[in-house]
Amino acid sequence: MGFLDVILGRSKPVRPDLDQLFALPSAAVTLRAGAGFAPTGLGSVCFASVEGGAFDRIRRDVGELLDADTERGGVPVEFSRDSYGYTWLLARRSVDDTAALVNDLHAVNTLLQEGGFGPQLLCSLMGFRDEGRRPLALVYLYKRGTFYPFAPVAGGGGADVAGKRDNELELQVRALLADDLRIEEDLGRWFPVWGAPGL
Repeated sequence: MGFLDVILGRSKPVRPDLDQLFALPSAAVTLRAGAGFAPTGLGSVCFASVEGGAFDRIRRDVGELLDADTERGGVPVEFSRDSYGYTWLLARRSVDDTAALVNDLHAVNTLLQEGGFGPQLLCSLMGFRDEGRRPLALVYLYKRGTFYPFAPVAGGGGADVAGKRDNELELQVRALLADDLRIEEDLGRWFPVWGAPGL
């Protein structure tokens, strides 16, 4: 970054660091101990859809990789598209196997990145619930290399309907996980992911 970039307030984009995802199991332990939220075993990856044979091949590779254990009782990966045209991949694991879920999310992101589709990656998330069944997601912003909490108020918004957020809980989780995750400092980038698969 040059002198003019500093003066004009420009900054280089943060290089995505997919290994940040491996901090999620530790964050899950902290979140359970500090706020009573436990993993749901659900996680998802969101990316902008691209048409073409190369993308179809990557999608098939992702499906084959994550569906490898379906013969041993694993749940097949699900693809869906939201009303904005983004593609979501939903992975499921045992609620006690956060590490395996993180490995799945990392593998999907890595396959897409190595296939030349890194610019289409938007975010990954892992779902949590507390004893009162309140939903919470830890969202990883691919282009920023940071996480933020998203806490929709249950029943506050449908799949494509903006609802209410529990801002107090989000700020509590931010403070709780400050030592576990690289938290996004710009609250304006804490985008709502209403109705995201895995939430």
